[in-house]
Order: sequence, then C-alpha cells, then structure tokens
Amino acid sequence: MPTDIANGRPGDETAPSALTSSIEQAREAARLAGIEPDSAWLADEGYSRANASYAYELTGLQDGPQLADIEEALEATPGVLAQLNYSSSMAWITAPAELDPERLEDVFQAFGVTATMTDATLRRRALRGEMERRSPRLSTRGMSGRIRKRRKHAQEEITAAREAGFVRRATRSASNSDVLFTARDLVTPTRLVMAIVLSLPVIVLSYGPALQFPGWQWLCFALATPVALWCALPFHRAMAGGVRRGMSALDGASSIAVLAAYVWSAAALLFTGAGEIGWTSSGGWMPTRRGEDIELFLDVACGVTMLLLVGRYNTKRVGERLVDRMERLTPPAETEYTVTRRGKHTEESLPISEINRGDDVQLGRGAIVPVDGEIIGGTALVSHLLFDDPTHTKVKVGDRIAAGSRVERGNLKVRADRTGHATRWAEVSRWVADATKRQNAATMLSTKSAGMLIPTAYVLAVLDFGLWLLFTGDYNAAFSTALAILAVIAPVALAISPALATRNGIEAAARNGILVRDGTTLRNLDDVDTVVFNRVGTLVEREMTVETVTAARGEDSELVLLVAAALLVESNHPASRAIVAAAREAKGFGLPWRVEPESSNIHADGRCEGRVIVRPAANHHEKAGEEQTTYLDAVLWRPTNLSRLSGRLAMAATTGGAPIVVRWKGKDRGVITLHDPAKGDAIEAVDRLEAMGVNTVMLTRDTYAVGRRFADMMGITSVLAGITAQDKPGAVRQLHTRGANMAVVGTASVMDVVAVADVGIIYAEDEFFDRGFKRAETVADVVLIRDDVSAVPQVIEHGRRVSRIIDSNMIFANLYNVVAVGLAAFGVMPPMGATLLMLGSSLIIEYRSINARRFPQ
Repeated sequence: MPTDIANGRPGDETAPSALTSSIEQAREAARLAGIEPDSAWLADEGYSRANASYAYELTGLQDGPQLADIEEALEATPGVLAQLNYSSSMAWITAPAELDPERLEDVFQAFGVTATMTDATLRRRALRGEMERRSPRLSTRGMSGRIRKRRKHAQEEITAAREAGFVRRATRSASNSDVLFTARDLVTPTRLVMAIVLSLPVIVLSYGPALQFPGWQWLCFALATPVALWCALPFHRAMAGGVRRGMSALDGASSIAVLAAYVWSAAALLFTGAGEIGWTSSGGWMPTRRGEDIELFLDVACGVTMLLLVGRYNTKRVGERLVDRMERLTPPAETEYTVTRRGKHTEESLPISEINRGDDVQLGRGAIVPVDGEIIGGTALVSHLLFDDPTHTKVKVGDRIAAGSRVERGNLKVRADRTGHATRWAEVSRWVADATKRQNAATMLSTKSAGMLIPTAYVLAVLDFGLWLLFTGDYNAAFSTALAILAVIAPVALAISPALATRNGIEAAARNGILVRDGTTLRNLDDVDTVVFNRVGTLVEREMTVETVTAARGEDSELVLLVAAALLVESNHPASRAIVAAAREAKGFGLPWRVEPESSNIHADGRCEGRVIVRPAANHHEKAGEEQTTYLDAVLWRPTNLSRLSGRLAMAATTGGAPIVVRWKGKDRGVITLHDPAKGDAIEAVDRLEAMGVNTVMLTRDTYAVGRRFADMMGITSVLAGITAQDKPGAVRQLHTRGANMAVVGTASVMDVVAVADVGIIYAEDEFFDRGFKRAETVADVVLIRDDVSAVPQVIEHGRRVSRIIDSNMIFANLYNVVAVGLAAFGVMPPMGATLLMLGSSLIIEYRSINARRFPQ
C-alpha cells in the first residue's frame, strides 16, 4: 500500500498536490507580511526574529570585574547579547527589536552606571522606520574593496571627530595632572624657536659694548618684549595658577625673575638716562661688575626664558609613559579580524568588540592577538607587547596565548575564552593605569613639598637685595644677586627626585613581567629581609605525578588508587588530576576492580569525603552473570604530622613526596605519594635570595620530614610544616611578631596568607585572571605575570636599587639648593649662570633616574 510520508495518511494520492497548495498559500501570506520566505537567513535559528543593535557610552564604572555582573544582568533578558569594554567605557548590545531600550538603561542604572546612547545608534533608530527590512549580512567576505575602503574611512572620520570634540562622548573624570608643573602643551617648538631667535641678539648686544650702536637698547627692548611676555607665558601661567590655588608653581621663581628683569629694564628706559640715544652698558657678566649707572637686565629676561624653554622642551620629549604606550599598542575597538563564529562554518570580518567567547580568530604575521584562548591551528613565533624581551616564543596547537601578544612569524587560529575587558592585556592595562594614578597622587605630595622652596626663595631674594643695597649701595649688584637667587633655586629637581625614579622603576618592572602597585611597594621591598614561599604554585610545577601507592597489610594497592581517583574525578586540582591519570593508566593493565563515584565533597581543609561503588571487573566475576557490588564511604586526608599513622603507612608518608591517605570503614587503607618537580630556576633563585641576605622560609601542609627534605634540596633556611590552609595566615603573623619584614609569595588560592605580609607577591595564573583583579588590588602589592621563581629576587633587588637612587637624588637636590643659593647670595653666581646651573641640576636628576629603568637580570 503506498504511503504518503508527508501527512502520514496511507493511500491518499491527492495529498501531495494538497500539501503543495498549502505551502504556496503560506509563502504568499509571508510575502504579503513583508517576509521573503526564500531568504537563507530564516533557516538559521539565530535570526528567527529581527534584532536591533545599540551602542552606549558608560559613565560611573567602578572597575573591570563589575562589567561581568552587568553583562549577566543584561543577558538575563531573553534575546539580549551584551559586550562591555572597560577601557573605552562602551557597551555594545544586540536585543530584540521590540524590546524598549529603556529596559536596558534601567539595568545599567541599577548598578550605578549611566548609559548614554551614541549618536550613531540614535541615527539608526530614527531611520529604522523608513528603512526596508532586509536580511542580516552574515559575512563581509563578499564586500568589494571600494566599499571596505569607504567603511574604513568613515570610521576614521568618526574617530577623528570624537577626538576633536564634534561628536558627543561620555564625560570623563578629571585627570590627576599636577597643576604645579608648567603645562607641557604650552611649551611648543614655535615658542622655543622664537625665544632663541629673539634672545640671541639681545644677549650679544648686552655683553658686547663694542657692538652697541645708538638706540640699541630700544631694539633690545622690542625684541625682549615678546620673549618675556609671550614666550615665557607657560611659566607665567603656571605661577598665576599656583597663586589662584594658594600654592607655589615650581617655575614660579623663574617667572618672577623674568618679569622683574623686564619691568626693571622698562622702568630704567623710561625714567632714567638708560633710555637716551647713545647710552651704553658696562657689558659685565658677573653681578658685581655692573656699571655705576643703572643697568638693563633684558639679557636676564631673555636668557632665563630661552634656557627654561630649552630645558622644559627636552624634558617633554623624554620617553613616553608605559600607560600611554599600552594605550597606543592596544588595537582600536573597530579593528577587524577574520573570525569563525561558534557553531557556524563561515568566516566573517568582525571588529574586536564583536568577538565572543568560543569564536575562532585567525591571525597572520604582524597581527596582535585580541583575545585570551587556546591555539587550535598553526604554529608561530610570538612576542609580548608589554615585555622588553628581544627573544620570541614558539607556540603550537594546544598552547595557550594571551591578548597583547604579536605574531612575528607564522599563522595561528585561536579559540577565544576571554575577550574584551576580561583579557589579561585589559587587566594589566588597568593595573598599570591604577598604578600611574597612585603614583601621580604621590608625586603631587612631593611637588607640594618642593613648592615650599618658592616662598623661601622670594624671602631670600628680598633680604639679599636689602642687604646688598645696605652694605654696598649698588642697586645693580643688589638686583642682580636677587635675580640669581630666583633663577638658581631648583624645586623641580627636588620634586622629580623621588617621582621620576619611582615611575621608571615601576615601568621597568612591568616591562619585565612584574606589576608593582606603587612607589611605597618599592620602598617596602627594600626593607624585606624574609621571603615566605607557599610551596604549591611557587616553587614547584603545577603538573604532579603519582610517585608511590602503598597499601596497608592485607589491602589491595590498586583498589586504594581507584577509590582515591573516584573521589577526585571532578576536581581540577593538580593532585587530583595526577591521581585520576594514574588510575586510568592502571586500568589498562586489566585490574580486577571497577570503581565508580556516587558522591564526593571536598572540604575547606583539603579533606575529601564521599561514597564510591566497587564492582569486580567484567572478566573477574566469580559467577557468570552475577556482579558483586560494594558501597564504600571513603575519606582522603593529608597528614600534617605522624601521630595518626604508624607502620608502613607512616614510613611511606615520610620517605616520599606529598602524602595523601585513603581511608574507608574507619581504617587507613593506604598512602599515595605525589611528586611535583621543582621549577627549573627555583634552586638558583633561592641561592640568590640567600646571597642578598634574605632569609627564606617555606610554608607547606606536608609533614616536617617531607617539607624539610624538599627545603634542603632547594637550600631554604626554614620550614613551617604541617600548616593547614586556615592556619597559614596565623603562622605568617607569628613570623611578623618576631620582627621580620616579610614578603609572602603565593597564588590566588592563598590570598588570605598574602594579605598579612608587608609585601604580598602573587603569581597571576589563569585562576587569578578568571577571578579578576578586584580583590588583588586590595591584597597584592606585586603581581607576577611570569611563572619563574627568579622574578622574586629580581623584584627585591630592583626595589633596593630604585630606593638607593631615590635617596641619593634627594640628598643631591637638597645639597644643591643650599650651596647654589649661597653662591648666588654672595654674588658669585650671575642670573644667566644660575639658570644654567638650575637646569643642569634637573638634568642630573633625570639622568640618574634613568638608571631605574635597568632591571636586574
């Protein structure tokens, strides 16, 4: 009997034609509704209904980890997909077209964040009603080169308009720039060139009486006027800003010297014989060699201005800050990559902001990796943008790669598991930005302290003028020495003595894979005399292996291993993975037991309890078709001492690696010892610490015999053994009460221990980045994004070196100001020479601070 499969009715020959007619009627109805039934996109479940895209500018964000909570809250609404970026304060959201955008904005508001729709999104919404519905473009592969170029140019124009202020953007918080410094933006090449061109004739004529023609002084006054008023405007503006805020600008004394010299000269030209045609100056260089008549000081007004501009312009051109470098190296959000979306097989070009977890990103030579993930295709040599390391690392399939890496040679395909603000590069960028803000605040304090020299200089200049006038009656010498005091004082050198070396030290550490919180941390590292290593995660590799399995008398060692593996099968701890791997390997040898987990629970103290099902293997049944099943309530525990073990189990727990005891039915059945090899440079790093005079301590949960044997191999001085996780903070506090200045080295799993140290050092493993930096910002002082142990002695040595540079800078700056002011007050230092000496002191401090950029090897 024929059967119609389409409608399931047997023998109905007219069914196919009826079904075809119904389908055609449905198609026609869809066309009348404005839907093209033959569109390929309708077959894709992901595009079964129309969506709308929104871009928001965000204000009020507190930190990066907050974005994960906001994303989760947004995506709780059906059909909503959100991507937020902390560094750009932007949010990109795809939502059903019928969803009111105010619902999305209310979600942001609930977190204290204000979301403002961008102008481009507002324009799209305004035009949406006029646009004909069209199927979404799944890929840009077919886009012509002309259209691609037009799209790129349009995006560049929008970006340029935003930077110029023509497109509304989110309000940004005020910067922490130091108002006491001269504004660098005003120290322009135009001002510098004009000051040099106009000042040189004034200086030559002032010091060369033979070149002084009739009326030369008025020409010098005309040339000096734009120099003293416009070219020196950055210094005058800084001084006025300081007065307005009740503070002293660092270049305030120099500004007063320029204005005083200019006003003195103007008054002399207008009201004394110095303005007569044919008058000549003495041309003296030293303050006490001026003529009998009143003298002009236009050379001082022009020379101080010119020399200051030269010095400040060179300082302005000193290498860029690390935070600016990272911002420059971060690919813009609109940078496109070739991506294969999760669950699809077509490639498309997508901007970074639209790459999601699970997407496969293709990278060629020169490309910057935009995501954290696993390499699933290709091999390449890569470098890290942050590190100053000329060597390249070879990566292959199965390796992990982090955002901020650059493909130097080869091609890669990376499956993303962290994107946007969640990547390592974004977290490191935020850490560096926060460290820069903290350092700016510290610099502000040192700048205010240095600014106290300015009122002191004013008082000394007035006293000097009065004393010289009282004892010599020479107005010119009195005024010249007063100008020299104002010009020679060097508050800038005193202000940058700690600030510049600290900044260079923090950035040097970051470029070598070590993130330092602030300058205080560098100082604390200088005081460290004890380093406490939490053994797991710091001194040893994360990969562990089963060393021995020792069963109690009458017990089966294979069963001991299988029971332990069954309880730990769901755990991701390195010890658990090692035991499970050993059990799977043993199964291949035809073990007589088959153990299956029923339940397990790992406690905070590391103890694991659960129930397992034990059955004989299929080829070991005593009777065919009959299976003997046993339920065991088992416990795994780690001994901290030998009081609970005896005999061969006690011997196994002390003579091998880290021991785990397997227990069921109230009796210890066996001991599994684990071997975790030391990191390749651990011994060398410990020796280096000991050679630096730093005591080394190892913190471990293992028994003393096991811990002491490992410490002896490493060369570690002291061992705190048998310390459980909850007791480790107390053990570190006890060391602290004995007067030790400690640095504790650990991982994200022991943040409570790191928190009680003078300096907390954390290795940034994947677990650390998954949790984010939110807690680390309050706990860790140093974050190691390297995995080697040598980073610990290196950062301590670096802290000591930077502290020495800061101390010597401070001594030099204070000694200079005392000696230089004394020379100027006694008439040994002319104003021009005083200015050169002041700039020289700043250059010496800058040169010495550059040494802080060198990181120990």
